[in-house]
Amino acid sequence: MSNSNEQQPQPTGALDAVFVQSVEMPDDSVLIQGPDFNKKLSLSDLLNSYKKIGYQGSSLGEAIEIVKEMRRWRLSDDPINEDEAKEYLDPEKRKQTKCKIFLGFTSNLVSSGLREIIRFLVQHKMVDVLVATAGGVEEDFIKCLAPTYLGDFNLKGSELRKQGLNRIGNLLVPNNNYCKFEDWIIPIFDKMLEEQKSENKFWTPSTMIERLGKEINDESSIYYWAAKNKIPVYCPAITDGSLGDMIYFHSYKNPGLVVDIAADIRAMNNEAVFAKKTGMIILGGGVIKHHICNANLMRNGADYAVYINTAQEFDGSDAGARPDEAVSWGKIRADSRSVKVYADATLVFPLIVAETFAKELHESQ
Repeated sequence: MSNSNEQQPQPTGALDAVFVQSVEMPDDSVLIQGPDFNKKLSLSDLLNSYKKIGYQGSSLGEAIEIVKEMRRWRLSDDPINEDEAKEYLDPEKRKQTKCKIFLGFTSNLVSSGLREIIRFLVQHKMVDVLVATAGGVEEDFIKCLAPTYLGDFNLKGSELRKQGLNRIGNLLVPNNNYCKFEDWIIPIFDKMLEEQKSENKFWTPSTMIERLGKEINDESSIYYWAAKNKIPVYCPAITDGSLGDMIYFHSYKNPGLVVDIAADIRAMNNEAVFAKKTGMIILGGGVIKHHICNANLMRNGADYAVYINTAQEFDGSDAGARPDEAVSWGKIRADSRSVKVYADATLVFPLIVAETFAKELHESQ
């Protein structure tokens, strides 16, 4: 019988399994390291440290770098190849020689305080094309007429219904806001219908949104600035929201208004086809994500892509799809720079804008 204190030989199989020989890491490998709060850090110092934190912190850091690169291309003076742009009829669009930035966002984000950030980008002509859901359009106008309030995720729906309050996550929108929206928009629809009849005016979702942006005449509005700065806004599902409700009610009060989506799909796709380079910043998923990606398919893919959403890919959803899936479709170029940040956009998009668009604006003044 062996002595229990007698030294036993180590099992070589286990040793080999645990201590597999490492390869030498490349000299340019990034070392994982967090911010040093023993130092007084500025916001830029903090955000510049994210790339080395790991997990979604590193994805956020990569998103910031990609947006900066989009911006560098967009602000370059590299002349366009006239052969690539010969079908451009608008002389102003022929001057867009750089990276065209597409910004897409969903309704809930305009309901939130991200609305003011999106407005800032449009106000200062920092993006070139907007794609929104119907709610992402109407919520902007409704906020010009009446406010949205902070509530709670746990408020009981049946009680809110009795009080005429609509819950968007932890936000509350009174029904009266939509009544004010109807009072504002129906007379505009009347004028649009009259112009359609008397002037043969051609309405599409984008021209309708431009008209509403002019009519609201409020500098707090995203679409006021989009109309003023001639930034097109595409909304392929414009009837899927309160705007659709208003079009429905108007069709009984004063029937005949026509909104043509066919012209907008041509215009939207051409935004990508005749661009020298393109960048996509997509907040959320669904129709806005696919509409931007599909337009970029027409040019064999975008050069840059930043996705921000919380969807997963296990169910095959477009929202959950990572950028590499879009590469397989030709919606993002194989040699592109792209990243998906798995996060609530209200948490991370303000940080991205602070370190890119806003920082550049204030440093140039």
